[in-house]
Amino acid sequence: MENRINTKIIKIVSRNRETKLTVGVADTQRKREQGLQFVMKLPENAGMLFVFPKKTYGGFWMKNTFIPLSIAFLDWDGSIIRILDMEPCYVNTCPMYDPGIFYHYAIEVNRGWFEKNQIEEGDYVRLF
Repeated sequence: MENRINTKIIKIVSRNRETKLTVGVADTQRKREQGLQFVMKLPENAGMLFVFPKKTYGGFWMKNTFIPLSIAFLDWDGSIIRILDMEPCYVNTCPMYDPGIFYHYAIEVNRGWFEKNQIEEGDYVRLF
């Protein structure tokens, strides 16, 4: 049961419009560590929401992640405070993508999804 990923629909508010995104919720240590590893294809309006039990600091890496991703780091209130692009990594030593800030949530999507949907830092995510 620990590995089962629940899905939710979240809404991202940008310039007085809402964009829906279906996310798998990684709300345990094991789910956060697994992330989107070994996923070969991610639907266009889908991603993964990482939920941390408290404010956290540090980065993400892409070991065994086969698709390029963008990641948004969110504050406790759902505001997007940093967006980074990440490259797949198939070797043992992968780069760390560190936002350089404290955050409460992170959302991974196909690389370019935020830009394509005109979502930027300062926009707001309605989580649940």
